[in-house]
Amino acid sequence: MLVVDGRGTPGRGPAWDREMYRDFTIALDDQVDALHAAVERYPFLDLSRVGIRGWSFGGELAAMAILRRPDVFHAAVAGAPVTLQELYDTHYTERYLGHPAAEPEVYRRNSVLWDADKLERPLLLIHGLSDDNVYVAHTLRLSAALFEAGRYHELVLLPNATHMTRSDAVTENVLRIQLDFLRRSLGLGRD
Repeated sequence: MLVVDGRGTPGRGPAWDREMYRDFTIALDDQVDALHAAVERYPFLDLSRVGIRGWSFGGELAAMAILRRPDVFHAAVAGAPVTLQELYDTHYTERYLGHPAAEPEVYRRNSVLWDADKLERPLLLIHGLSDDNVYVAHTLRLSAALFEAGRYHELVLLPNATHMTRSDAVTENVLRIQLDFLRRSLGLGRD
């Protein structure tokens, strides 16, 4: 497992944070660059079976990775992803992307919903039905767009789960589902 904090990650200072201004896609570029740097350092890593998983912005990043960089990523688990920036109701979006009426192309470029017809690799979408941060409408709209485009994907909806589940049992089962999906999708054994 490789964990990378790319540009825009909190806690690194204002200049680092501002790198994402008007362009969330740099987070994906950083993941790809980090993966290639890891392979240079650890040549035993298998670039033919790269999975990515994340929740919230990480889920958005995982969906973006599988839709826009299938040459690098072979399977993705996107948990509670923002798929249409206009639907995300926090100040965070406008802080980075501007006002949606003034910046429609910026919002479109940073929304994975419009890439649904590009899916060619395994994708698992997971979302809590009671999510009060990233509304389940994000995942449902992406799932509908994928279905309409004839792109197979898997969908797990979690009854009574909010953005971050507080139940140990639900957390454990969500992790098991993700692990099973990645093993199947990447051709990995159960060892």
